[in-house]
Amino acid sequence: MKYVKQFMIIIGISFLGEMLHSLLPLPVPASIYGLLLLFLLLMTGGLKLGQIEEASEFFLAVMPLLFLSPSVSLVTVMDKVVGAFVPIVGTIVLSTIVTTVVTGVVTQSVMKLLANRKKDCGKGGISE
Repeated sequence: MKYVKQFMIIIGISFLGEMLHSLLPLPVPASIYGLLLLFLLLMTGGLKLGQIEEASEFFLAVMPLLFLSPSVSLVTVMDKVVGAFVPIVGTIVLSTIVTTVVTGVVTQSVMKLLANRKKDCGKGGISE
């Protein structure tokens, strides 16, 4: 019964996300609204992690199965994809490299900024 209650809480938050999506004229998917609501509830203490922990672990455990259908669908159109294989792989590799470099540069910049602020103010910051 505990799992049913936890699933119902998660489904209820997802439903609220759907409601926000239909009410607000913003180009934001309903799932994002649901995730934001869940995050806010967890951060403010309106919802305790223990109230949804087991159901969340179940969802994480079965997540790979959710990607099975798109993978099988990709096999059915493989003849169309084969001609564009090199550009697709090239784009994936290039975008991964660019994302990694940009993330590293931004992270280092923020760490330096916080370290300088710590030295200047003598207050909290990130220790290296």
